Formats: sequence, structure tokens, C-alpha cells
Amino acid sequence: MGAHRKGAVRAVRAAGGAPVGDRGRDRYFDTLRALALVRVVAYHAFGWPWAGLLFPSMGVMFGLAGTLMARSLQRPAAAVVRSRLRRLLPPFWCWGLFVVGAMLVRGWMPGWQIVYWVVPLGDPPGSAWGEQAWEILWYLRTYLWFVLLSPVLLRVFRLAPVPVLLLSLAPVVAFRFLWQPPENRFGTGLLDLATYLFCWVLGFAHRDGVLARLKPVAVVALSLAALACGAWYAFAHRAEYGTYDLDDIPLAQAFWSAGFVTLLMYAKERLRIDFSGLVRLRRLDRLVSVFNARAVTVYLWHELALVLAVPLIDRCWDVPAFETYLPLESQWFLLAVGWVLIAGFVVLFGWVEDVAARRRPRLLP
Repeated sequence: MGAHRKGAVRAVRAAGGAPVGDRGRDRYFDTLRALALVRVVAYHAFGWPWAGLLFPSMGVMFGLAGTLMARSLQRPAAAVVRSRLRRLLPPFWCWGLFVVGAMLVRGWMPGWQIVYWVVPLGDPPGSAWGEQAWEILWYLRTYLWFVLLSPVLLRVFRLAPVPVLLLSLAPVVAFRFLWQPPENRFGTGLLDLATYLFCWVLGFAHRDGVLARLKPVAVVALSLAALACGAWYAFAHRAEYGTYDLDDIPLAQAFWSAGFVTLLMYAKERLRIDFSGLVRLRRLDRLVSVFNARAVTVYLWHELALVLAVPLIDRCWDVPAFETYLPLESQWFLLAVGWVLIAGFVVLFGWVEDVAARRRPRLLP
């Protein structure tokens, strides 16, 4: 590396950005991932049914993960899968020690299904008492299966990119109208894979340049049609599901996420959006960097943080000054306390992600 190149890298690092080059970070995608995590935490704090319509976090996260997986599969598939498992499982085990330990103390006794707490190929079992903590693991289980299936999925996609991308919505339609998956680990896992299959394959299309080559009129028209279909289905079947919350309506989630994430990714290609100017906003850029370096930690621990915030706020009522001056009844205050606890968990346990990625452990990246 020449002196000029070294100086450029130092300058970017000093500004809080990623090094330039193949291994540099895409700040547009990093920002989307950070926004997705913030929306997830807010949704679990407030339970807003419209949150998924505003920003379908899970679809965005699966789309971004598909892009990164396609890039990684330039290397041998077995090595890539091992690397993904190594990065995912240690943070999961660290978190699981506390959750499983707490449930055992409360009298819960698992059967052989406890193996899913080692590798979450199926939903790990848990007690009703700890459900708010472990119910979020569907995302890790779905992500893990996508990682395992990606070497084959990518090969199939490259045989006929556009037809495969469009047909990736077919399974969720079939599961709604032709065959209902059983209500067990297998069926739930299959339905989640079908719901987000398009977003994952869309990541392949973005990485391979297929998306950028499509005509704007076709992409925008099909994306708006998917959005309209998802919104229509959610509201038309509101009585059946008891809500228009996309998280409870897989078909609506699949189509809304498909249209939304396609527009986000296509806009990046057509409008050359890269958010490179974020480097000049050092504090915001730093926050985005922390969210991305600690994404698994934030996701895993955020529900526990929100759960623990409730008894912590209850204790504040015993302090007259807190009762008088703090908005203890406000959900926004609960969210604020939750974020303070999340920050604490990131400092305490985020270094596990560094160890899993074979980096030097740091309290904050």
C-alpha cells in the first residue's frame, strides 16, 4: 500500500468512517439497518400497528442480509456459512444463558427441544413467563435458514434472475390460498421463510447488478402494485386477523416489504445514494457505526431492556422527586429508560460480537 493510500485510509478512519475499498461500509445500508433496529425497539415499546407500514424493518434487514450474503459467496460456500454461524451463535449463547437461566430458576424444565438453544434451527422452547424475551428469536431462526439455503438459492437465482425474483413471492401466496402450513415449528419456520424470501433474493439482485439494469417504469410500477396489494390485503382482512399489523398478516407483510425494499434498493442504484456525507456528521455517523457493529446485541437484548424498565420505573414512584418531576406514566419515558438499559447491555455484552468476528474486543466499536 502506497503512502497516499495509507493517508487516505487514516483520514477516513479519523473522520469516523469505514476504510475505503472492497471491505468499506455502505453508509446507506448501514443507516437503513440502524433505522430498522430503532423501529423494532419502538414497536415493541408502543405496539403501534402502523409501524410496519411506515418502515418494514424485518423486510429491510433480510434484504440487506441477502446482499451481504451474495457478496460473501464469492468465497467458498462452506467457509461463508461457517463464518456466519460463528458470528451469530456466540452472542445468542451469551444472551441465552441469562434467559434460560432465569426461566429455570422460575421452575421451567425443557425437554429435548433445548437443543434449539444451541443452534436455533427451530424456535427454542421457553416458559410463558419468559415469552416476551424469547419470542423475538424467530428472526434469528429465519436468518439462519436463509444462510444455510443461500448457496443453492444463489445458484438458482443466477439461472434466471428476474423470473426467480418474481416467483419468490409464490410460496407465501400458495401457503395462504392452497396449503396452510401446520402450526408447529416446521410450519412456522416455513411460513417465515416464504414471507421474506423475496427480500432475501432481492438482496442477490442488488448485489449482482440485476436490479440496476431494470427499467425504472417497470420497477416503480411493480413496486407500487406490491405495496397496494399488501396494504389492501391487510385492511381488507382486518376483521379476520383482528388488526392491520403486518407482523400478524404474512401475505400482506410479504407484498408490502417486497415493494418497499425494492424501492429503497432501486433508489440507491438510480439516484446514486450513498450517504457518504454522513461522515461529516460525526456523532450521527458514530451512532450508525455502533448500531451496525452491535446489531445482534441490540436486537437480542432490547426486549429484556424493555421488560426490566417496567419494575425500574415502578421503583421511581417511591422517590417523591421522581414522582413529581419525571413523566413516569409515559410510554416515551419507558422507551427512554429502555434505551439506557440497551446501551448498558451493549457495553456489557457487545464485545461478544467482536470475539465472534475474531476482532479485538472493545466496549464500544
